[in-house]
Amino acid sequence: MQVSLENIGKLERKLTVKFPAEQVESRVRERVSEMSRNARIKGFRPGKVPVKVIEQRFGAQIRGEALSDIVGSTFREAVQQQKLQPVATPSIDTDGRAQNGEIAYTATFEVLPEMPTIDVSTLQVERPTAQVGDADIDTMIETLRAQRRTFENVDRAAQAGDMVIFDYSAQTADYRYPEQGRERAGTVLGSGALFPAFEEVLLNRSAADEFDAAVAFPVEFRNPQLAGRLVQTGIRIEKVQAPQLPEVDAKFIQAFGISEGDVATFRKEVRANLERELANALHMRLRNEVASKLVDAHPDLDVPQVLIDAEAQRLVRASAPGLAPDAAVPQEAIAAAQPAARRRVAAGLLLREIGRVNDIRPDNKRVSEAVAAIASTYEEPQKVVELYANDPQMLEGVRTSVLEDQVAEWVADHAVAAEKPLSFDEVMHPR
Repeated sequence: MQVSLENIGKLERKLTVKFPAEQVESRVRERVSEMSRNARIKGFRPGKVPVKVIEQRFGAQIRGEALSDIVGSTFREAVQQQKLQPVATPSIDTDGRAQNGEIAYTATFEVLPEMPTIDVSTLQVERPTAQVGDADIDTMIETLRAQRRTFENVDRAAQAGDMVIFDYSAQTADYRYPEQGRERAGTVLGSGALFPAFEEVLLNRSAADEFDAAVAFPVEFRNPQLAGRLVQTGIRIEKVQAPQLPEVDAKFIQAFGISEGDVATFRKEVRANLERELANALHMRLRNEVASKLVDAHPDLDVPQVLIDAEAQRLVRASAPGLAPDAAVPQEAIAAAQPAARRRVAAGLLLREIGRVNDIRPDNKRVSEAVAAIASTYEEPQKVVELYANDPQMLEGVRTSVLEDQVAEWVADHAVAAEKPLSFDEVMHPR
């Protein structure tokens, strides 16, 4: 095998590899022979299919697979020989034809950058701290009660928090929705399910009220015929229902898996869950703080574009959950996400380098706890734990996250760190 290396950019490399064509021919002969012994083809007895028949039917496929396998193995050997670290699958260019007894291909790819010496001793890092208080537990219990509220009809005007059931029609100069009659709808006032201008005309209305109102529909409204327009809306209130919160009694508590229905045990369980969520949020804030300071301290770090592009894609898809997995991401959205993606990739490279230099490895106990925390949000946690245990790629994602948390803590311990006390709400709901 002959290998030549060319630098075509700061991080881009082009490998030209030549290997004996006989390697492909030998692999093809072996595979054809194997298939002739095992293939089942109509008109031939098992194990008696002539080699020529196999070559005619499957020759192109076998040759393509053989070439792909050898290109893959020789590429891995070549990058080891040249001491390169590709960051993504290479772009391979070859016609697969033999010339002078050799087959040649070129592989173009980006490599990891040469990492700088990272001195964290002068970094100014804020280490956030917070605790779960009794008031936070009270707030969470009220949230749980609200999630399980029921609604009952009332004979009064609608107010914030009420459920309003109504029929409506929307009319512009050249369009009516629906074409005939009215559409039935419902909303909890103040929930944000309806846009504010519509909620406003429902406030202080009672069951059986029927009226017209001019409503300014927002430009992002789902119906383009109404979006961004002042619409004459006919409304009839069907029902006004007031929320009824459940009592924090044994029945309510048992719904959360606490069989004895004891309030003290319930509060203890709520506290444990909040403390777990708080710990995760504090880890994330510290990681983000450290990552940001590291990236700012190394603005000239070369970052592989292929990793930036992949992270930009991920960021855009995460911000648009309605986008189908196979739908193309708009290029303008990817371009807008590039600066944030570059910082994220640079932070990951710097954190991993600190971990490598200081021999920081993922703590297996923390990895298990992280998987258990993820699993606890599902109905069958044990099955989720088993899923992670049997999927190396999913587990590696958790290991990487845990490692970055450990590195961030190490940096904070070795930097100029100052504690920043925060409330539980400030950590969980940053503004």
